[in-house]
Amino acid sequence: MNAAAASTADAPLLQVRNLHVGFRTQNGVVKALNGVDLTLHEGETVAIVGESGSGKSTTAAAIINLLPGSGQITEGEVLFQGRDLAKASPRELEDIRGRLIGYVPQDPMSNLNPVWSIGFQVEETIRANGLATGKKEVRAKAIEVLEQAGLADADQRLRQFPHQFSGGMRQRVLIGIGLAASPRLLIADEPTSALDVTVQRRILDHLATLTEDAGTAVIFITHDLGLAAERAKKLIVMYKGKIVESGPSVEILQNPQHPYTQRLIAAAPSLASRRIAFSGQELGSIEHVAANESDKVDLITAAERRVENLDAKPSESVIVVDHLTKNFKIRQGGFRSTEFTAVDDVSFSIAKGTTMALVGESGSGKSTVAKLLLKLEDATSGTITINGTDVASLKGRALLNLRSRMQPVFQDPYGTLDPLHNIGNTIAEPLKTHGVGTRNERRDRVFELLDQVSLPRVIAGRYPNELSGGQRQRVAIARALALKPEIVILDEAVSALDVLVQAQILRLLADLQGELGLTYLFITHDLAVVRVIADNVCVMQRGRIVEAATTDEVFDNPKQAYTRELLDAIPGAGIQMGV
Repeated sequence: MNAAAASTADAPLLQVRNLHVGFRTQNGVVKALNGVDLTLHEGETVAIVGESGSGKSTTAAAIINLLPGSGQITEGEVLFQGRDLAKASPRELEDIRGRLIGYVPQDPMSNLNPVWSIGFQVEETIRANGLATGKKEVRAKAIEVLEQAGLADADQRLRQFPHQFSGGMRQRVLIGIGLAASPRLLIADEPTSALDVTVQRRILDHLATLTEDAGTAVIFITHDLGLAAERAKKLIVMYKGKIVESGPSVEILQNPQHPYTQRLIAAAPSLASRRIAFSGQELGSIEHVAANESDKVDLITAAERRVENLDAKPSESVIVVDHLTKNFKIRQGGFRSTEFTAVDDVSFSIAKGTTMALVGESGSGKSTVAKLLLKLEDATSGTITINGTDVASLKGRALLNLRSRMQPVFQDPYGTLDPLHNIGNTIAEPLKTHGVGTRNERRDRVFELLDQVSLPRVIAGRYPNELSGGQRQRVAIARALALKPEIVILDEAVSALDVLVQAQILRLLADLQGELGLTYLFITHDLAVVRVIADNVCVMQRGRIVEAATTDEVFDNPKQAYTRELLDAIPGAGIQMGV
């Protein structure tokens, strides 16, 4: 090999030099990135971590020049295989995106067209990248792509539409599309935030295989330090648009230098739950999400109040679900359809002032149960009783009154926020709908809620597309809390949040529960959070509850092999932390 060839072989695949990005607003240009530098070689995996709004997703979008309309690169270079993408023409970028640089975006619902079937969208990508030509070949490749992404029954799923998929299933479709052309670089922006831990492991194992076998480099953006520690040799920590620390992942996690990195590691439940032995008592487990001593005291106080509430009324069930079943008809073309059972003979009850976690793989029926409780879907059979009232019989004003006392936080924050309403109006909407307060009182309540979920008050005048995924989820939580409900159904409510905000939200939920005796149904795939937040756990698999017990019993002595598999898949188990 001559000197020129050796130099080319050693050259980085990607070099980001002094990258600055700004967003135009009514008050001028707001800087989002301030001098970001990043180098990535063939086959290397780099994880970028940091709190929501730190610039992680903006960095990813800037690399492939997919910034929102008001965003622009104001300074710096993005060199990919020696070409500056910051100065590339639209035609050049079209040739690079998909084939050479794959991209898995954070929000699945806003990146899948709701009027096109899943199969059409996957096949469109395959044709555009020249991966297959004939109709049968394209279809076979589409099935292969979805199977590699961990989607069961891929051949049947092709005919379905995005709204018929769970959030995790939609995310797997995007992952399959991003990997379809075996790109040289894959940018994965929170690719597993909507996935349960078992599918998460399969997807990330597949990414690791690409890196090793094909020399594919990966930029892995995540708020989950457990995943970053397990899956990337190099770690980059971002804070307020800057890189504050970078280097080998294990070295940074064992010996963090920057105060912000230390805070991130201290607040990470996926790591802390393995680092500190659980006592088996609620108060003992609280320290695993407390970011500092003050947070711990707040959580313990809230937990003590909750214990007092439980002792006062130990047997009162607010929610009773009895033999609940939900069947859906899936169209198979023409007039043919098949019946799919999403919820199969499910029964459980939740006592007042407690938290029950519903866990299981994506597509196991968890979110469908939530929709049935909220009467957004009608049950095929079985009953749901809320405070002694059969939900099936409620209509009109009675149903509206129930919903004022039972509020949801859904998995997909972008899909549940109206893009035409600013954040202040979005949070105030439940208050206005139910005739609560004057205009000034509603405004004050909005500011109070923004404070509670750690968002600046100036955000009240912004719109959903101007916020990060984590910020949008905090807005959704604030809106759910606006009416001070008795019951809150949280469907993956903290999955999109960075660990610092996650700890704050969990503390807030615990505090509200202790003060007001709130009842929570907590739907999640994050078992590390379940250990901290839930009193009882129901494990779902393929529409059925396969295990139900107290949280300590499920974690310390799981009865089912499926439950043990979920527990074994928690990331970050083998990392020894330095804080």
